[in-house]
Amino acid sequence: MLPPVTAPLVAGRTALIVVDLMPRIVEQDMGPHKGADVVRRADLLVAAFRCAGGTVVLVRVERPNVAEQPPGSGFVPEMQPQPGDITVVKRTIGAFHGTGLAERLRERGVDTVIMTGIATTMGVESTARAASDHGFEVVFVADAMTGVTAHEHEHALTVVLPRFGEVVTADEVLHRLS
Repeated sequence: MLPPVTAPLVAGRTALIVVDLMPRIVEQDMGPHKGADVVRRADLLVAAFRCAGGTVVLVRVERPNVAEQPPGSGFVPEMQPQPGDITVVKRTIGAFHGTGLAERLRERGVDTVIMTGIATTMGVESTARAASDHGFEVVFVADAMTGVTAHEHEHALTVVLPRFGEVVTADEVLHRLS
């Protein structure tokens, strides 16, 4: 298990990665947090990161080899990309494979990623594992993500994700962001 990180988060070296906050995913019945609550907390984090000069990475998934994506495949209204954000369209579970994300983060001097989104044990965890493989420090925002089920989410937060990084709350991230 990695030691907990308690130092301030340096905005210029930190990226907030927001995974799959798309209407067709946010509207699903997941747990323990409702999609709207995850969006609300992620929106607070996005605003704080933009204000502090941090990098915001907005990730959405597209199904490969289909002529048209299902309705609700864009970002929720609160997560519309702004100038300076990185937008990633992934075609796998995680956001690093085949997207150039690691290189784009390194170009900006990022060494730490803050993970949010849906679903904890799918897109968030897969992206975080790849981030760790690429040498980034990883922080998970427990209340700005949710799982397919509450049980999966809690297991990930208490058993799996602490092996890759620190698990904190949105309030803790906001407090530590410098």
